[in-house]
Order: sequence, then C-alpha cells, then structure tokens
Amino acid sequence: MQQANYTPDELKAALAGGLIPAMPVMFDREGRFHERAHEAYVAFMSSQPIAGAAVWAHTGRGLLLDEDTARVVMQQWRQGLPRKPLIAGVGARSKYSNPQEATSATLSMASAAAEYGADALLIYPPSWLRDHEQRDSLIVEHHKHLAELGLPLVLFYLYEAAGGVRYTAEVLDELLALPNVIGIKMATLDSVMTYQDVACHIQSRHPNKLLITGEDRFLGYSLRRGAEAALIGMAAVCTDLQAELLTAHFQQRAERFLELSDIVDQLAEVLFIHPMEGYIGRILFALSKLGIIPVEAANDPWGPALTPHDVENITNIFCRKEAQKAQIASADF
Repeated sequence: MQQANYTPDELKAALAGGLIPAMPVMFDREGRFHERAHEAYVAFMSSQPIAGAAVWAHTGRGLLLDEDTARVVMQQWRQGLPRKPLIAGVGARSKYSNPQEATSATLSMASAAAEYGADALLIYPPSWLRDHEQRDSLIVEHHKHLAELGLPLVLFYLYEAAGGVRYTAEVLDELLALPNVIGIKMATLDSVMTYQDVACHIQSRHPNKLLITGEDRFLGYSLRRGAEAALIGMAAVCTDLQAELLTAHFQQRAERFLELSDIVDQLAEVLFIHPMEGYIGRILFALSKLGIIPVEAANDPWGPALTPHDVENITNIFCRKEAQKAQIASADF
C-alpha cells in the first residue's frame, strides 16, 4: 500500500470549487518529447489559478507515452507544483488478452505514478471489458485492486466512442462506495442526458462524493447541474478565464458567470470539434499562439494534423478573445 499525501477528505477539500487542467505534453515535429518547452509550460501553469493538475490523462497522451517520457513529465509537474495535488491517469497502455493482464498493467502504471509523486489516481475506463460477459463484476474488481494501493481515486465515466465503458447505476453504487474514491469525472461530450442522469444519481445517493465535470463543450451548464470541480483538457489553455468562470458560479455572481460562460463556450466550439482526436493538437497550437510554448513544440504525434480551417478558427478566436477579456476585466460587477 502506498503512503498517501492526502486523505480522501483532504483531497476533496483541496479540489472542491476548483479547476484541474488535464495537462498536454509537448513534442517536436519529429515526435520527440520537447523537454525544454514542457518545462516552460509547467513553470507558466504554476502561476495559474488551479486547484491541481491531471497528468497522464488523455490530453497528455498518458497511455501512449514511453516510460522515460512519462517519468520526466510527472516529475516536472511534481517539482513545479509542490503544494498542489497531482492526479495521475492510469490504465493499460497496451492491448491484453485477458482482464487480469490489463489490471496488472494498470497497477504497474499506478505504482509508478505514486513513485514519481502523484497524489491520486484517475482511473481510465477498463475498455477491454466493454463486451465481456462478466463486465460489471470485473469493472468493480478492477477498481478494488487499484483501491488497495491506498491512494485516493477518481472514477472516470467516459463516452464509449472515446474508449469509455457504460457504468450501470449498480456498478456506480459499488464503485462510489469504495472508501478512497473521492468522486467521479464525467466526460459524455454530446450526451447531456447521461450527464444529467448520473449527476442526479450522485446527488441523491452519494452526496459525499465529488461530481467533477469533464464536459468541455458544456462546462457552464455542467456546473449548473451540480459539478463541484472541473477536470478538463480545455483548461490547459486560457486557464484564468475558466477558473474565473468556476469562481463566479460558486460565488453566485450570475451576470459574470453568464458572460464568461459564453466566451468559454466559443473556445470549446473551436477546440473540441470533429475529428475529436484533433483537440490536443488544437490546444497545443493555441498555446503557441499565446506565446506560452514555441510553435515547434506544438505537435501531437498521435492526432490528426491541423487543417487550415483549424488554424484560421484558433487564430481568429484569440483576436476576439483578447478584446472580450479586456471588456470583461474592466466591467464593474
């Protein structure tokens, strides 16, 4: 069992009301890890108003990184955010022939995350169980094995098209009953009904667990429907706007919330479009447009190339966004 830096209750308190960006990783045009750009990005994000960081999540290509790169990435974040919780995405990096092998690989990744400084685990959905005849019982068993490591856990409800697995209400009840599970990240993309149903279930059956939104395309609405924190890839760029959106919501400053929500939605409607796997490259390009990373480090080796339409849309929205930010910043609320 790992020695946890946070108890589940301490971690819930640290994350409640806050923004947790899913951090990307920088690569050059040949697909090599751009360590210098990544270090600069870590330094920049250490000054941002975030509650913590999600590392090795999908935005950071956690299941595709080689072990050396994964180690450096986690260690840089641990050094850069010494007093903020790090949540490590963990899962099976490869295809395995049986559930036991996949769970063993996930446990190995989780142990490495703890060794490198992670405070909690975000559990990738066990997609290898999607069509298994004993799916539900094996999903629960998989999470129980991870719970035995002793770190706080964040469940992950991901839409199936992105590699997720549908969790029944009964499975959710068993998973949320695990004592070191602090809550669940919801990422349903275009299934508002699923988000609403799970949100209602958690609020009525598990009110002591955090509902964490991962809904980039309807961030404001997901907060209105009960999310108490946000763990999203979009927060890797324009972090301050999204942190202020959460603050306005929880402080019940409705007018400011609505204005910020409109701006954040415009950003999401440029970054999170089909093909969805392109969102990581779009975020990296946006970071380069803002001067946070060099353009030669704004590459995602596994995603589709940006189209001229992507480049134009991202360039245009930052021209508009700067004007909008100035207008909102000067408003007296």
